[in-house]
Amino acid sequence: MLNMNFEDVAKAIESMDIRGAGRIARAGVKAICDVASESTGDLETLLSELEAAKVRILASRPTAISLWNGVQAAMHGIDGMNSPEDVKAKVMANSEAFILRSEKAMETIGRIGAKRIRDGDTVLTHCNSHAALSVIKEAHRQGKKLKVIATESRPWRQGIITVNELTEAGVPVTMIVDSAVRSVMRSVDLVLVGADTITSSGVLINKIGTSQIALIANEARVPFLVCSETYKFSPLSLFGDLVEIEERDRKEIIGDAKVPDSVKVRNPVFDATPPEYIDSIVTDIGMIPPFAAYEVIVKILGHDFIFENRE
Repeated sequence: MLNMNFEDVAKAIESMDIRGAGRIARAGVKAICDVASESTGDLETLLSELEAAKVRILASRPTAISLWNGVQAAMHGIDGMNSPEDVKAKVMANSEAFILRSEKAMETIGRIGAKRIRDGDTVLTHCNSHAALSVIKEAHRQGKKLKVIATESRPWRQGIITVNELTEAGVPVTMIVDSAVRSVMRSVDLVLVGADTITSSGVLINKIGTSQIALIANEARVPFLVCSETYKFSPLSLFGDLVEIEERDRKEIIGDAKVPDSVKVRNPVFDATPPEYIDSIVTDIGMIPPFAAYEVIVKILGHDFIFENRE
């Protein structure tokens, strides 16, 4: 992210050069922080620059609650300030605190989640979740002998990133096509996935295909765990806001294949997994049942922050 202004960051998020909810959030917060630190204008100019950056960054991935929470946290408490110096100091302190919390969350999630992996387990994971991989890597670091099955995760094939990361860490891993999940589930002991968003009712919004894996795991009586930082819990869902499922370009599906323009191609990025199929959510404040999501949102963000940023 060297020499990237907020427009560069927004474009990198849109093109998926920056991907993953946690990485997106940290990139957005860092961009807001840079706008504040580099501004040379008066108070009105600074506030205008921050608002423009906020709007542009949030528009780069409107479905990512981690990005929304991060940007709101970075700018929290600046209303009513009377000098650009105070605003700068506040935004920079907020941003640094959020990024530090985000990075430490991975360690905590890894430590807590690793307790659920037994020696000799086979773990299935989907897409490329920093949080889920932190659990697997920590269990491996503790000396547990485990195997991982990773989905390819079409159409962007983030599973390739996952298998490369795990191989580098020394974890035995097998990659499968997404449609092979049911055929291998009987040999799986635990499913670990990440999260894009968790609603106040405990619904998981995550990479397309997650809900099918949860359904298959439920059928096979295999525990299905979600690994998520608390800033991926959506305060907007408290007020009835629906999580928008982003749809991307058809070319990501068909590539260079010749498909008639008359053929409709659907490319939803995420799907919704009901809380009934989730055994637990591993967070940076502990392991919780999905139905406790409301309490987490209120505890972490607080009523004042939630209502201040309600749209």
